[in-house]
Amino acid sequence: MEMDPIRILLVDDHALFREGLASIFASQPDMVIVGQADDGLEALVKAQELKPDLILMDISMPGGNGLEATRQIKQALPDTVIVVLTVHDDEEKLFEAIKNGAQGYLLKNIRSETMLELVRGALRGEAAITPVLAGQMLEEFRRLSSAVPDRDGEPIETLTFREQEVLAQVATGASDKEIADRLSISVHTVKSHMRNILGKLHVNSRHDAARVARYKRLV
Repeated sequence: MEMDPIRILLVDDHALFREGLASIFASQPDMVIVGQADDGLEALVKAQELKPDLILMDISMPGGNGLEATRQIKQALPDTVIVVLTVHDDEEKLFEAIKNGAQGYLLKNIRSETMLELVRGALRGEAAITPVLAGQMLEEFRRLSSAVPDRDGEPIETLTFREQEVLAQVATGASDKEIADRLSISVHTVKSHMRNILGKLHVNSRHDAARVARYKRLV
């Protein structure tokens, strides 16, 4: 019995890049492009309408973030496989993509044969990640494991509303001066909040505080 073709939705804000991807998949007899979207919001709408087997998802798009779209689509369509295809090779975006439900994370400089091989692996339940990015992902897990308390169930002391505001700014990479300006408080007050935050999260640096905050969904 002939199998139904793999239904694919392409999400990228560059039409020329989508056309290139479409031509690659068109050469595969068992794959078919059922739709295209140029931002995260459109991707969510089309995914729910078309119910594709596979979504190739960009991250940075003017009309909607691909990482957030990945999370929302996986909530609505848990069986749809999403593979991120991006120019961003930093481990934080990689880690967030996997947390949000992506089955893979590929860079746009990948060769078409390798992409097809990894995408087919993702459809079989394998992780579609190139060896270099897999190494970065392992390193990210190591950093998190060293930043998050080892004792299972150890509670993190509740942050005050102002501490949460400061931590949210820290997570964006803002300096003490920038945080002070944005929250209309003094730099001294920011530093005081940071000392409290580091103590409550059991970490030694603002960088680790930001990582724990993302991991624990505190911001």
